[in-house]
Amino acid sequence: MKSTALTFRISLLLLWFLFLALPSPGGDWPHWRGPQRNGISDEVLPAEALRNIGGKVRWKIEAGIGFASCSVVGDRLFTTGHRDGQDTLFCVNTGDGSTLWKYSFPSDLGDKFYEGGPGATPSVKDGRVYLLSKWGDLFCFQATNGKILWKKQLRDEAEVRVPTWGFNGSPTLVGDTIFLNVGSAGMALRQSDGKILWKSDRGDPGYSTPLPVELDSGQGLLLSNGKAYLAVDRETGRKLWSHRWITRYGVNAADPIMKNSQVFISSGYNKGCALLETSGGKVETLWKNKNLRNQFSGSLLVGDFLYGIDGDSNEKASLRCLDWKTGAVKWDFDQCGFGSLVAVGNQLLVLDHGGTLWVAPASPEGFQPSSKGKILDGKCWTVPVVAHGKLYARNSDGTLVCVSW
Repeated sequence: MKSTALTFRISLLLLWFLFLALPSPGGDWPHWRGPQRNGISDEVLPAEALRNIGGKVRWKIEAGIGFASCSVVGDRLFTTGHRDGQDTLFCVNTGDGSTLWKYSFPSDLGDKFYEGGPGATPSVKDGRVYLLSKWGDLFCFQATNGKILWKKQLRDEAEVRVPTWGFNGSPTLVGDTIFLNVGSAGMALRQSDGKILWKSDRGDPGYSTPLPVELDSGQGLLLSNGKAYLAVDRETGRKLWSHRWITRYGVNAADPIMKNSQVFISSGYNKGCALLETSGGKVETLWKNKNLRNQFSGSLLVGDFLYGIDGDSNEKASLRCLDWKTGAVKWDFDQCGFGSLVAVGNQLLVLDHGGTLWVAPASPEGFQPSSKGKILDGKCWTVPVVAHGKLYARNSDGTLVCVSW
């Protein structure tokens, strides 16, 4: 009898260790840059993904022209695209790609020097979906059925100015507040009914998504406008500090990264990057160079090293690794070209401009891919998303694929 009991305990222990060794089933990706707002997933890629990152395309849909990414909550995916004079928000079943509901509204394509279409990613919280169009249409939907709970046209109601390429920063949801990169220093609205809590002047915003952070002075928000990166108080909108950062055409688009009191900023068009010390509300430049020029897609901070795309879409670009402390280049990998990246644990997943997906460990020693695979055709600038063991990626024409391993 004792022997049987001991065998049973050992079997349970072995099962427990086997469970711990399994890849993480993962979780939601409810908004731009994921649950931690840093472009890094807590999931663990299975061994098969490292051997064959292209995996199997489970399904694909046509969402329409645009560069918005996806949000995934439970078994539902939300994204948006443009077709025939309308923008459409899609709610898709992640199991088979079937459309559960969609909502379309009139919108200009806005194809100035590029394909156009929406750029802001829908944000999901507490059973609601929030969408900002490039022309200032702000919606709140019931996530289950697409019912409009409220909507606003910010150009009219808030008298804001639309930047050259439209609003591209996604809604940031914190507590019961929506934060938008609208105006010269952001805007805050109440989630329940869209009431404007505070707003900034009519200056041109940047194209980054507001990043909630903890500052010496309290709860802050990092964002960009057409001439600077800045921090504001989340409660009042009061400007806490601003660092002048002039990029050609006002394209301050890459999301800032904060570690302790230090903030990394970067932009393309040969502008470069910098690391700022912001303690005490005063900004000091720790280093500044042209070693990492993020035109659109922001970099990732994994450990003490930055990984990102250096260069613009219309020229030779490369994947680079920089030392956070010094800004020195650790390595340069030019085979990917322009594209975007996400991290899954310690693995970098890079989607290049032609639709090939690469995977390699995030290491300052070099980019050494374990595999790569073609998953899309056409122009691929949009950051892929990993949620619940699946990867979602799209191209500019709106073909969106679900990949699993």
